[in-house]
Amino acid sequence: MDNNKMSSEGNREGERAPPAAPTPSAPTTGASETTLLSPSATYFADEKIQIPETDSSGFSFRKLWAFTGPGFLMSIAYLDPGNIESDLQSGTVAQYRLLWVLLSATVLGLLMQRLSARLGVVTGLHLAEMCYRQYRKVPRLILWIMIEIAIIGSDMQEVIGTAIAIYLLSNKTIPLWGGVLITIVDTFTFLFLDKYGLRKLELFFGLLITIMGVTFGFEYITSKPNQLGVIEGMFVPWCQGCDSRALLQAVGIVGAVIMPHNLYLHSALVKSREIDRTRSEKIKDANLYFFIEAAIALFVSFIINVFVVAVFAHGLFHKTNKEVHKLCTKYPSINGSIFPDNDEYVEADLYKGGIFLGCTYGLLAMYIWAIGILAAGQSSTMTGTYAGQFTMEGFLNLQWARWKRVLFTRTIAIIPTFCLAFFSHIEDLTGMNDLLNAIMSLQLPFATIPTIAFTSNPQIMGQFVNGWFNKVASILLSILVITINTYFVVQTMKDLHLQWYALLVVIIIGICYLIFCAYLVIHMAISMGNTNLLRYRLVTKYVVGPVDSQLSVNPISYSSSQSDWTLDSNVTEVA
Repeated sequence: MDNNKMSSEGNREGERAPPAAPTPSAPTTGASETTLLSPSATYFADEKIQIPETDSSGFSFRKLWAFTGPGFLMSIAYLDPGNIESDLQSGTVAQYRLLWVLLSATVLGLLMQRLSARLGVVTGLHLAEMCYRQYRKVPRLILWIMIEIAIIGSDMQEVIGTAIAIYLLSNKTIPLWGGVLITIVDTFTFLFLDKYGLRKLELFFGLLITIMGVTFGFEYITSKPNQLGVIEGMFVPWCQGCDSRALLQAVGIVGAVIMPHNLYLHSALVKSREIDRTRSEKIKDANLYFFIEAAIALFVSFIINVFVVAVFAHGLFHKTNKEVHKLCTKYPSINGSIFPDNDEYVEADLYKGGIFLGCTYGLLAMYIWAIGILAAGQSSTMTGTYAGQFTMEGFLNLQWARWKRVLFTRTIAIIPTFCLAFFSHIEDLTGMNDLLNAIMSLQLPFATIPTIAFTSNPQIMGQFVNGWFNKVASILLSILVITINTYFVVQTMKDLHLQWYALLVVIIIGICYLIFCAYLVIHMAISMGNTNLLRYRLVTKYVVGPVDSQLSVNPISYSSSQSDWTLDSNVTEVA
């Protein structure tokens, strides 16, 4: 009997699927479509969520509820402390006039997340696992290193944000490095909540998102920003009177919102649902409901981001340090000295934002802000850890026990963050956001190009391959985002005022970076069907992956979920 099929009666959304049959270990060499990873997978190792059968073929809220979870976990990356800091900075620098950039970046993110989820749904493999099968060893390892760098950069923002929240809540009693250590311990604790059930873990993340919505919503209601200005800023794509700082901030918003490792994460999270890949209508259903869920989740994250932008657009736009410093004299217990007594405009960050709220709206506002930042940092740190595990087990085909993977991925990110927190001051830490966003922006092609390549390959996706509109739109939007981020990185490098030898190193790294991007683009062109490139010996020798470029497989059976885990070579390709 097909293990994918649900029992006919009594299956409810959120119900555990029967334990999967043991899968054979992956072979040490010769990666192919049937190469399998360790059965001790991350996040959904012990259970999968059953999808309820319905009598009608129309929309079903029961099905939507069963599919709800992965999109909200994915959306947490849009609410991490790095994004929150970019939000408050954009409000401080350009008031409401960059809200349309935030909206556009969120829509672009939804487009790429949709492709990422479709890859996981159709093939049963997440993005890192597909990279393992489609790229040669050296470029695959380079890709893994680049994504790990992105995860480390994001994790540093998240852990630092959590440490700042603890610093505010404890009224400076717990130092920043102490907050980093607390983050390590509680992240390990929360990550093992999935032992109590996948649904409970997803509900816990939902609780953290709710806390962010309530806390930042409280600040929004308390500050009473200009509602007309908020709406106008969202839908009028113009920034009248904006200077170079505002332009750079707009670029920073795009870099902060669209994170490369999030594409790897989302393609893996959708595997937590039990989908019958032998039936195309089930795959279509899954694609539809995952898209709806992702759209709802990103809409919620957008509203929360708008709350933050509006609060500081109303309170700190064109406000001087002296003005805020004067407000803080009413609250001796608050560290108002963080704002020097001068006439320069405030340069906002997470810590200063909390102090400003406390001085303006009372101590309660400061503590509620800190709780929101704590929820943002904690939730994004946990999902970042999952992303690290998925990429490592996918790119390297690791057979490690789960606790070893958690320990290793956390150590990679935590050690530099702890050293930074231990040897730096609060002012130095909160000013690193732009630099970390620049580092993550550089890694974006290493997620978007493989995603577009695989979802545009008919040998992988079959009837679910990207249409011409999706191909053109995703490529153009990727070029736009990558160009914007490159500009952001160049401007950040200029601001650092590097010596000639350091600049030379940056140029050499930049050339290598562009060469590798060109390699990925050539591979993407072949995946899209440009067979003319296969005439060149260098391409066939170094670009085409370990899997035969002419391999024809049934995408629905690409990663069979049946117990024998074999691929029927006699099945014809789906039209």
